Amino acid sequence: VQLQASGGGLVQPGGSLTLSCAASGRPNSAYATGWFRQAAGKEHEFVASINWRGGYTYYAESVKGRFTISRDNAKNTVYLQMNSLKPEDTAVYYCAALTAYCSGSGCYENRYEYDYWGQGTQVTVSS
Repeated sequence: VQLQASGGGLVQPGGSLTLSCAASGRPNSAYATGWFRQAAGKEHEFVASINWRGGYTYYAESVKGRFTISRDNAKNTVYLQMNSLKPEDTAVYYCAALTAYCSGSGCYENRYEYDYWGQGTQVTVSS
């Protein structure tokens, strides 16, 4: 599975951005796709994940109510709609796919469960 993330950029606080993650290769082998982010000098942080079969979604507490993850099965693409952006959302955002069965938030939030990673896309929230 190859993943291509796009959509990052510079946005003012309170603004919105939509990230896209397009899958190719063997996209149907993915069980779920998630977004992680890494701010400068920090560890990877789980942001959101969506299960391809049931469409179940999981969010980090820090983004609940502001971010929405969705999928387009026909396009093998996952989106991350980010609203009410804050400076602390500034980071490189990565999409990742896991191929094994996963159950519960503890699994979806664990970066080590994900087998494939795309390149990052920079999101900068600044005035």
